[in-house]
Amino acid sequence: MKTLLTTTAALLALSAPALAEGDAEKGEKAFKKCKACHMIVSDDGETIYKGGKTGPNLYGVIGRVAGTAEGFKYGNGLKDAAAAEFVWTEEELAAYVVDAKAWLGDKGYATKSKMSFKLKKGGEDVAAYLASVGPAMEEAETEAEETTTSSD
Repeated sequence: MKTLLTTTAALLALSAPALAEGDAEKGEKAFKKCKACHMIVSDDGETIYKGGKTGPNLYGVIGRVAGTAEGFKYGNGLKDAAAAEFVWTEEELAAYVVDAKAWLGDKGYATKSKMSFKLKKGGEDVAAYLASVGPAMEEAETEAEETTTSSD
């Protein structure tokens, strides 16, 4: 049994995306500032966090190529990031939300962004929360459950 638990923990650690130093629980609370523009709706239509439609759906944003959420018209900066196939990580998203235009310029992309809000603190927590409700985390949890069930 001890080996099974160790194996399951190792599988989860290896299959989950690298996590920033954020706290997902705190991030869920901090996401209230983001919900004016963003919602989180899974690919199967389940509303995880009801919010606005001014910004793109943030389900699966961690691990997704920037500027590619369907149904949203991005500014030139994130279009440039999409063309470069830049993939969001928790660390990069946490930096982006502090000052989107500055982040875009630092990366060498056009500084045109529709995101005018600046999240001065708590970006790491919001990024950790978004990673915790994304498809990569759901897949890791499903794999762990299957491993546990098949080993019993």
